Amino acid sequence: MNARVSIERKPRKAGARLARVASYFFLAAGIWGLGYATYVVVDAQTYQATEEMRLPNMPPAEGPRMVAEGDVIGEMSIPRLELKTIVVQGESSKILRRAIGHVPETPLPGEPGNVALAGHRDSYFRPLRNIQPGDVITIKTADAEFEYLVESTEVVLPSDVQVLQPTVENSLTLVTCFPFYYVGPAPKRFIVHARQIGQSREQPPIDEAPLRD
Repeated sequence: MNARVSIERKPRKAGARLARVASYFFLAAGIWGLGYATYVVVDAQTYQATEEMRLPNMPPAEGPRMVAEGDVIGEMSIPRLELKTIVVQGESSKILRRAIGHVPETPLPGEPGNVALAGHRDSYFRPLRNIQPGDVITIKTADAEFEYLVESTEVVLPSDVQVLQPTVENSLTLVTCFPFYYVGPAPKRFIVHARQIGQSREQPPIDEAPLRD
């Protein structure tokens, strides 16, 4: 009788120990996940704030601007959607975690053709779900400020790269994943088409303006 009780207790103790180890594992994983998510948010906010302060002090280019991956190009805003974010050269996961990226194969703002910007649907480009024809998009760089008017939106497959093809007039294409609330890798892409309607040259900062007698 006592031997049977002892044998029954051993599996129960082993099961309780396994359950306790599993609970510690999932607790640690949950804490790590929460910590990483917090780090991602804080890192992105810090990066945006830092680059926004640096942007007014970027010197204008004397000729065609040369940019490398990771270089800040400027700041994009859509006033009606209260969207404002730094634009960075490249599409790496680190860049898109902190800002929106300029597709390298496309022109820079101010150059002829179709400027393409990409962003995550669950961060800086989430407001695009409410974008409408007639909305104004502004891109401010060290060289000038460019205004674009939204003309249309569409949903395409990831393989449809036709949306990035060059255009005769100066235009802007925004790309993000779709559907916006899809769980996991989204199967489609949401595209915003806009055309340039204005450009103004940037003035030098007050402390760099030429002195007069």
